[in-house]
Amino acid sequence: MPRAGLDPATVVAAGAALADEVGIAGLTMGALAERVGVRPPSLYKHVGGQEDLNRRIAALALSQAADAVGGAIQGYAGRDALAAAARAFRAFVLEHPGRYAATIGVEPSGPDDPLALGAQRLLEAFTAVLRGYDIPAPQVNHALRTVRSLCHGFATLEAGNGFQWSDDNDQSFAWLIAFTDRGLRDLPDPGAG
Repeated sequence: MPRAGLDPATVVAAGAALADEVGIAGLTMGALAERVGVRPPSLYKHVGGQEDLNRRIAALALSQAADAVGGAIQGYAGRDALAAAARAFRAFVLEHPGRYAATIGVEPSGPDDPLALGAQRLLEAFTAVLRGYDIPAPQVNHALRTVRSLCHGFATLEAGNGFQWSDDNDQSFAWLIAFTDRGLRDLPDPGAG
C-alpha cells in the first residue's frame, strides 16, 4: 500500500526539488526515495521509473516556466513585455536549474503529452511578446526561435556558471534585452542572405 500523503504529484515535486539541488543527472530513484522517506521500490507505485520521473519533471518545469513568463508579461507590450518575459524566464531557470535541465532534449510522445502542452504554453507566452512588434507572419517562427534561443542560452549558461569573468551578468542581460529589442524592431530582409 502506498505511503499516506504520497502520490505521483508529490513524488514529482520532490524529484524536481531534488534535481534543483543535485542536478538532473544526479537525481536517482534511490536518492528520491530517501528524500520522501520510502524504499526505492515504493516509488514505482507513483512513477514508472527514472525516465518517467524525468519526463514528468520536464513537463512540470515547462508548465511552471510558462506560468512565470505568461504572468510576467500581463499588461506589457513591446520592449517592456520582452524584458518582463526574459527576466521571468531567467529567474525561473536560475531558481530551478535541475528541473529546467530535464526539459532539454526530451521529446513529447504526442500532442496531448504534458510535455507538449507545457512547451506549447511557454511558446505561446513568448509569441504574445512578439505581438508587440511589427513582424510579418512568415517571420514569426524565426523571431520566436531567436528570442527563445537567446533567453535559453543566457539563462542556462548562467545557471551552469558559464560566465566566469568579472563583468556583471545583470548588465550583460540588459544588453541582451536591448539587442533583441533592436533586432525585433529592425528585422533583416530574409531574401538578403
